[in-house]
Formats: sequence, C-alpha cells, structure tokens
Amino acid sequence: MPSEEFLRSIIEGDLELIRADAIDKPEYGDHASEPGIMADFTEYSPFHRGHRHCMMEAKRLRPGALFVAIIPGPLERSGRGVPYIMTRQARAEIAIRAGADIVVEGPPMGVMGSGQYSLCLARMFRALDADWIPRGYRPVDGFDEVLERIRRGHRVVPRPYRIVDLDTSETVLEGKLEEDNYVIASLAGALGKIGFNFRNRFIFIKRLEGVSGTRIRDAVSRGEIGEVAHMLPAETVEVLEGEISEGRAPLHDLRLSTEILTAANSLEIGELKDLNLFDEVTASAIVRKRPYSSLADVEAAIPPSFSRHHRQRIISVLEAKVHKGLVHKYIENYPSVIRILAFKDKEILEEFKDRIPHRRLEIWQ
Repeated sequence: MPSEEFLRSIIEGDLELIRADAIDKPEYGDHASEPGIMADFTEYSPFHRGHRHCMMEAKRLRPGALFVAIIPGPLERSGRGVPYIMTRQARAEIAIRAGADIVVEGPPMGVMGSGQYSLCLARMFRALDADWIPRGYRPVDGFDEVLERIRRGHRVVPRPYRIVDLDTSETVLEGKLEEDNYVIASLAGALGKIGFNFRNRFIFIKRLEGVSGTRIRDAVSRGEIGEVAHMLPAETVEVLEGEISEGRAPLHDLRLSTEILTAANSLEIGELKDLNLFDEVTASAIVRKRPYSSLADVEAAIPPSFSRHHRQRIISVLEAKVHKGLVHKYIENYPSVIRILAFKDKEILEEFKDRIPHRRLEIWQ
C-alpha cells in the first residue's frame, strides 16, 4: 500500500501544476492536415478489456489515424471523486503498450463538477483538432435516438432526469442516464457550447459485457488480481503488479484523512464557500455537524445532490483545498499546455506536434 506521504507529494505537486496552468495562456498556430486525429478520453482506472475493445474497434474503423488517449490526471481523482488505482504515468504507460500512439494529460476531474470537466474536455478536443471521437456506450431503450442526434451535430445535453436537444428544444429521453451514456451527452453539450462542429465525428461503440472496473478495483484492494485477470490485458497486469511492488499502487483506497478532517473541522464558513463545488447549503451543513472524527462522518454530513458522486467530489475538494477562483481561471485558459505523458516513438511524436493547432507542448518528465 502506498504511503500517505507519497500521495501528499502528488497532490502538492499537482496543485502547483494547476496554479501554473491557470495563469498561462494557450497558443495556436498553423498545422498540418494529416494524419487524422482520433482522440479518446478515458480514465483507465485500470485499462481493461473493455477499453481495449473500444480502442481496437475505433482503430479498425479509422486506420492510419493517430490514436490520442486523453487521461485525466492532476490530483489523481476520478470523475467519481475517488482516487485512481494508479498514477497517470502508469496509466499512460499501459495505454501506449496496449496500442495508443500518444497520451496527453486531461483535467483534474475529481474536484470539478461534470459540467466543468466536460467543458475542459471539449476544449482539449478543439486544441487537438480531433477528427474522430470514439466513445463506448451502454445500449438502453431510447438512447439510440440520442446518439443519432449527436451524430448529426445536435447539442444534446443532460438535464435532471431527462435529455434535451437544444437545437430543437425537444426532450429526447426521459429518466437518468447511466454514467457512460451521461458523459456522452454532457460532452456533446460542451462541444456545442464552445462552437466545435462535432457532426459525424463521434464513433459510438457498444460496450463489452462482463467487464467491471469496480470489481477489478475491489479485487486489487484484497490482493486478489487473479480473480479478475480475465478482464485485464496482460499489459495492465504487468504494470499494475510493478507499481504495487514499488509502493505506488493501489491508490484508490488512500485518502489524506488528517487533511480532510482538519479542513472539515476548522475552516470558517466563508472559507468553505470559497472552495470549488461548495455552496451555502453544503458549507453550512459541514459547520453545523462538527466535530468530525472519521471520513464517514464527513461524508454523511454532506447534503445529497443530483450527482451520486457529489459527496466524494466534495471530500476531494476538502482534501486538496481547491478554490473556486483557481478552477475558474484554469478552465478559462484550458488547455494552457498540451502535456504529453507518453508516446509510441519519436516519429509519431513529431507527426503529432506538426498536426495539432496548439503550439504549447510539454513532455512530461
């Protein structure tokens, strides 16, 4: 099990990274028109057979395109608000071994609302000038109509318990979407918001059955990787076992408990309201139910939200003490730099640099 000191060093270093990225402005310039860019965003926590299926199917449909994996990174917190199983460096290494050409760093998802990180992702696709966006989806009744409208470039967005087509003002689907399908609709809305023409750019691929990231993470927590080896490519098992032996994984059960409890017990209501995702109701509830002696107590005090991941995101915000102003500035300038986490070879790297319009690139060291 990694130490809290290891996790603390990641969070402190990543906060500095976020602060620098919030200040710097992106730069764009002339670029080549070939090869095509196929950009996928996936947390790869961890990379499993379902991810491999989506990658290989997309590459089969668009041979010759550069496959660019966008792996959300800073603070190592997922869209569910919980820690990733491995660092983004390890997840990027697996992606390259499994078939990706380039891996770039995505936004710090776990301390943002879904609309905030969808907007960041949309801006990343624009910065990459993505030709195609492969996305895995779960087939459910009525969702085919949502996908068809997105294919036609409609701004389809999720609303509480319904999906709305902003171009026609129609409710396309009633009910709450599962996570994978919700992300598709949220991204389409964000792409439309920034004026990115995504007509015929999405490649929708039906998710592979019998693979569960939750089951994989649970097995790893218990030290029983063998139970889920059939769900994992060999590349994932090899890197994960190496990270565990080096004390860098698994991270998904690790929190900075002292920092979270200190923040929950001591921050004034105004200080809490300055944190991202906090509002008057949440800040007041945290203050009212003090003192806290466990993370479970803090989680129970957080008021519910439309998002089932809201409580864990709030805990991640408390853990790193991420402020609203910092996040707003970060989003405004995102991506201030395209941070390359890994690449297949130098020839591919040069093709990528020439192809994308964003001119500020940095190789992760």
